[in-house]
Amino acid sequence: MELWLDCSNEYSEKNSIYADRIWEGDLPDVAEIYLEDDKSQNEAYSMIGLSPWILVRCKNWKMIPLENLISRSLGTGTKIAVSIDEKIEIEGAAYALEHGVDALLLPNDDEIWIKAVKIRENKTTDEQKKENDVSRLNVAKVTSIESGGFGERVCIDLIERLKEGEGIMVGSTSNALCLVHGETLESEFVPSRPFRVNVGAIHSYILVKDDGTKYLSELVSGEKVKIINCDGNERYASIGRIKIERRPFLKISYSNEQIKGQIILQQAETVRLIDNLGRAVSVINIKIGDEILVMQDSRMRHIGNAIEGEMSEI
Repeated sequence: MELWLDCSNEYSEKNSIYADRIWEGDLPDVAEIYLEDDKSQNEAYSMIGLSPWILVRCKNWKMIPLENLISRSLGTGTKIAVSIDEKIEIEGAAYALEHGVDALLLPNDDEIWIKAVKIRENKTTDEQKKENDVSRLNVAKVTSIESGGFGERVCIDLIERLKEGEGIMVGSTSNALCLVHGETLESEFVPSRPFRVNVGAIHSYILVKDDGTKYLSELVSGEKVKIINCDGNERYASIGRIKIERRPFLKISYSNEQIKGQIILQQAETVRLIDNLGRAVSVINIKIGDEILVMQDSRMRHIGNAIEGEMSEI
């Protein structure tokens, strides 16, 4: 995603160092359209495939027209740029329809540029990870199952639904997290909650955005956690709500040649791990010797950040 500096009124040397292009009101490969109604939207549609770039300025509505233009322009050779006036508009435009616009035209405002540069860096990193996506999941055998006592259990409610086979990486040790399945499956006693993951005891580590870890006790609404499916594909989702209640637990220990880990999860049929065949298996039905999906990491953690060094957690 490109960042363009709007210098139609004034020039900024400070922000120009981050700019991919300088906009002074006219460029030969850019068609500028002021989008205020369906007539001007149709005019923008008519330029798709004819102009290398369409620069959109929106009067009132912004996200819906952008989504319409992005959906029409994909694969046509025409790229979409949008003029941004407020800092709050940046992320929405950058990720509209998951694809996002191809460029943001930004005013000479330091706060807007700081946020735009950060979002561009994150988006570039996310795209590179998708292109080089290799499953980081491994298999470990369950070595023991015992009572985990009675304590505080955390449920994470996301602002979007999970699919079957998706879950969140959680564990008592940060170097051996295991994949906890979302509550996407129907049962005869309780309805599904496809936005929810019952992630267990409040002390546990959870994998968050940028491969950091946090304790479940630190999570807040709006924070992004990493979602992984049984094939190892990764994405992010934002937390809408945290539910903490007192419940009985099971302690499930597991190991392979490289790691030993454990997870303490609520003792309930709706809490599931994912086995080596990609199946969701209730913690009530897991047996010693079963194989489950884990993510192992030999690095130690400092305030959730992975750094090289030796570390042991028991």
